[in-house]
Parts: sequence; structure tokens; C-alpha cells
Amino acid sequence: MDNIRVVITGLGVCAPNGTTLPAFTHAIKNGISGITFQSDLEALGFSCQIAGKPFLSDERIAEYFSPLELRNLNSTGIVYGVVAGLDAWKDAGLTINESDEPDWDSGTIFGTGTSGIDKFRWAINKIDDLEIRKLGSSVVIQTMASGVSAFISGKLGLGNQVSTNSSACATGAESILLAYERIKAGKAKRMLAGSTSDSGPYIWGGFDAMKVCTYKHNHEPKKGSRPMSLTASGFVPGSGAGAMVLETLESALARKAKIYAEVLGGDLNSGGQRGLGTMTAPNPQAVQRCIINAIKNANIKPQDIDLINGHLTATAKDALEIENWKAALGATADDFPYINSLKGMIGHCISAAGSIESVASILELAQGFIFPNINCEDLNPAITATIAEDRIPTKLINKPVNIIAKASFGFGDVNVCVIFKKYNHE
Repeated sequence: MDNIRVVITGLGVCAPNGTTLPAFTHAIKNGISGITFQSDLEALGFSCQIAGKPFLSDERIAEYFSPLELRNLNSTGIVYGVVAGLDAWKDAGLTINESDEPDWDSGTIFGTGTSGIDKFRWAINKIDDLEIRKLGSSVVIQTMASGVSAFISGKLGLGNQVSTNSSACATGAESILLAYERIKAGKAKRMLAGSTSDSGPYIWGGFDAMKVCTYKHNHEPKKGSRPMSLTASGFVPGSGAGAMVLETLESALARKAKIYAEVLGGDLNSGGQRGLGTMTAPNPQAVQRCIINAIKNANIKPQDIDLINGHLTATAKDALEIENWKAALGATADDFPYINSLKGMIGHCISAAGSIESVASILELAQGFIFPNINCEDLNPAITATIAEDRIPTKLINKPVNIIAKASFGFGDVNVCVIFKKYNHE
């Protein structure tokens, strides 16, 4: 239904450098890193001993969960997702449905890569110790992939689609596009979109074993994540959650909600692990096609994009990503949009990356700023040979931003690009 416009009316975030919107906004404007040394990773012999991990006090967590839930709760991903999701709902000016009738107009698509890894490990040990009767009733709901969307749905009384998507590092951006498409199709009035990722060695260990994480900055954690830098040596693992309420413009106006931005459209595809694409490397043809089709779906022109919020993980693939953007936009070195990567401040939050980074993008649109890229004063020459250096700001820029393209690329050769626009009151 082309006449349905979709806007964003609520934001929530649980990031390594801020677990409330004001704290997160302050951090991204000022280039404040949330990456810290992790003593447990050192004790376990990890090469990379730093990570981005949100801090939530017991008192804060208790605001979102009942005493019974807390007694057996052992899933950081569910905690992060519920905090971000309920905060976004509240920020949108929506109340919790207390009636016996579900809210048929509202649903959620809230993604994750895994769920309750620590709970899973605990349960496996119980089984191995022949103590299956001690597992209790909370194992399944915390370890099933859809645990996070189920928790959120139950707390809000959602009666529309309730799903968990999973597409590796593309999960968060994908959840937004899937929620947008459901509203656009006239099947829901509002959707809570977002994603989450567990913390800890059982999530991060595989990446450390793959040798894709940096090991050179254990003594200086805040300098470890270096997207687009010549001295980038791998990504820093992170965790957390991001969330946003998507809603029809008609509904938002009717209830006089504040509107952060509009979702114009987007695209998702796969490179099929063909050509240069593999399980862990993107197919450039597919990446470019995704960006081109996202622009077409949003009904804009490439030159309308003011800012790109890139995937840009601080690996050797950063230069290739810039080349793909340039080719897809048909841009020259000088008319290339501004580009930034939040991963310098929070690390790579895996399945939560796209949603947290999208929250940052919406804040940039709503408040008129471009957050700085940190740790890339020594820009990679392979990148500056492609685009002008001033397209990669290393200091905060306060200026109106009208359209942002946000992309995420994930293992399995999957791609997502979403186009956000500043909402102009009409």
C-alpha cells in the first residue's frame, strides 16, 4: 500500500557506551568509547581481551523483570533486548497493555544470533551431571531463539506478528526493514523492531579463534576498535541491544506522537556465496545491488544521501566496503556522502550491531549532527585513494542531515540497506 508512510516514534538502546538515550547520545556526540578490558577473557587465554559490554545495575534490571523472572534469569541478550525494547515503547509515549485483550495492531520483530548461551551451558552441565530434574522451567524460554521477542510481547501484550529474525551481523538492520514492510503492507499499525546479542566468552570465543579480532590493544582498550584506520587489526567484540517503534504516520499524528524520522524503504539480499562471496566475505556485486535497490525502493536518487552509516568493522574489508558504496552510488571522490562507523566506540555488537547503529542514525537525523569517527586519524590510504578525506569526519559536525543510508553485512553473505529520512512536519 504505497499511501502508507512509516515513521519512527520511539527509541531505546542498551549499548556499551550508554544504556539510556541521553547517555548514548552524549557518548556518540563526544566520541566516548564503551570498550573496556575484560579480565575473564584474559583468564581464558583469549588473544583479544577487550570488548564492548553494556553496564546495567541490578536495580535497573529489576525495573523490567518480576522477582520470579529475576530468580532464574541468566541471559544477557534477553535482558538487553527487554530493556531497549521497553524503553523504546515508553519513549514512543505508548503504555503497557494491562487488559486481557491483546493489542492486535502492534507486534515485534526482535532479532538475535543466539539466546541464553550462559543458560544453555548451565543446562548442559546439569544434564551431564545427571541432574535433569534440576533444570527447572526457565531453560527453554531463555535458550530458544525467540525468547527475546516472547519476553517483550508478554510484557507489552502484543497481538500482531511476534517474531525473532536471525541473519548474523545483518540481523538488526533486517529487523527494521521487515517491520517496515509489515506496516507498509497494511498488516500492522505499529511494530517494535530491534535486535540483541549476548555478552561473554561463549559468544566471542569463536571470533577470537577465527583470528578476526584485534589482539594489539589489550593495554589500551579504547583505541582498539579502528574502522577505516591504517592500523586497524581486527574488530573488537561487543554486545547490547537497540530498538525502535515503527508506526504508520496516520497513527502517529492521531495520537500526537513525537516523530524522529521516516523510513523510506530499503532492500535485503544475499550474494549466494558465489563469485567473491563466501560464508564470511561479502560478494561485492550483491552489496552494490542491495544499495542500488534500496535507493530505488526508497524513491530517492543516490545524490540525495547526505550520510552513510556503514558496517565498517575495522578489518581489511573496510576499503572494499567503501569501494562498493562508491560504485553503487556512482559517486566521485569529492561528491561521496559523509560516512561514519559507530564500531570505533562500541565495537562490533554482532547481531545487535545494526539496531544500535540505526538508533544512532535516527538521533543524527532528529538532532542534526554527524557523530565523529574515532581511532582513524591514520586513515587507510586504500580508502583515501577512493574518497576525499573530509568525507570521514573525525570530529563532531553539527549540521542538518536529511537522508541517511544504513547498511549491515553478515556472515552467510547477507546484506541489508535501509534508508532513513528526517521527518519534516507538514
